[in-house]
Amino acid sequence: MQLEDHLGDIIRKARAMRGVPARAAAVAAGLTEAEFAAFEESGVIGKQFNLASLARALGLDETKLAAIAAGWIPRTQNLARWRRLELIRSTAGSNVVNCYLVWDEQSAEAALFDVGWHAQPIFNALEQNRLELKHVFITHTHNDHIAALDQIQRRFPNAHLHAGLAPHSARQPTCVAGPVELGRLKISMRPTPGHADDAASYIVENWPQNAPAIAVVGDAIFAGSIGWGFSSWQLGLRSVAEQILTLPDDTLICPGHGPLSTVAEEKAHNPFL
Repeated sequence: MQLEDHLGDIIRKARAMRGVPARAAAVAAGLTEAEFAAFEESGVIGKQFNLASLARALGLDETKLAAIAAGWIPRTQNLARWRRLELIRSTAGSNVVNCYLVWDEQSAEAALFDVGWHAQPIFNALEQNRLELKHVFITHTHNDHIAALDQIQRRFPNAHLHAGLAPHSARQPTCVAGPVELGRLKISMRPTPGHADDAASYIVENWPQNAPAIAVVGDAIFAGSIGWGFSSWQLGLRSVAEQILTLPDDTLICPGHGPLSTVAEEKAHNPFL
C-alpha cells in the first residue's frame, strides 16, 4: 500500500509548517518555480534536484526524506497477531479513511474507532464476527471520520460514544478519563491536538498472546508524515512526541489514512520527527 502522503505532500506540509515561500524552496531544490509546483502536486519530477538542500531549508531530516524518495514504506503487519483486530476502509472520491474494530473473543463485545464515510462495511464486519458493539471512539470530528456516525448510532443506540471533546453528534459523548475495559482489553485515551482541537488517540492494551499495544491515532501521524496542522503545527508535533513516540517501540500505529506502522518505524523513517 502506498503512503498517505507522497513526497510532494510532505514538502508542502513542511513548507506550511515553517512558513517557507515556494520560491525559496524552489531555489533550495535547484528547480524553477513551475517545476517545484508540479513536484509538490505530483510527488515526482523528471530531473535531478537537490533534495538534501530542500530538506534542510524545510527543517526535515534529509536521510529520512531521501529514504521516502527512494520508496520506503512500513513493513506489512499481520493483524492475525492481535487475533481480534480488523481494519475497515471506506471511500468517498479519493479520500480513503481507516476505521478499526477490536473485540474481546470471550464476550464478543466490540469497540469501533472512527466510523468513516459508510456504515455498511462496519455492519458487515459486526455481523460476520457475531459481535455486539459496546463502544464507539472518535479520534476527531472532521467529517471523513464521523460521516457514518448517525447511522451507527441508529443501529446501536446503546453503544457508548467516547471522544476527546464533544463531536457534533446526536448524542453527547463520554470523555475517557480512565481505562475502558472490553473483556480483557484495556482502552485509554491520550489527547493529541494539533490537526484538530478535539483530537485524541486511543491505546488498546492487554492483548492475548502478549501482542503489542495498538495506538489508534486518527490524523495526528501517518506512516512517514503527519496530519495538517489545522489547529497548530507545533502543538501537533508536540502531541506526537509526547503522547505517541513515548509508547513502546513495538506499538502498532493505526492511522486514519494510509498504511499501518509502528513507533519504532516512525522514529527511524518519519522526516518530521
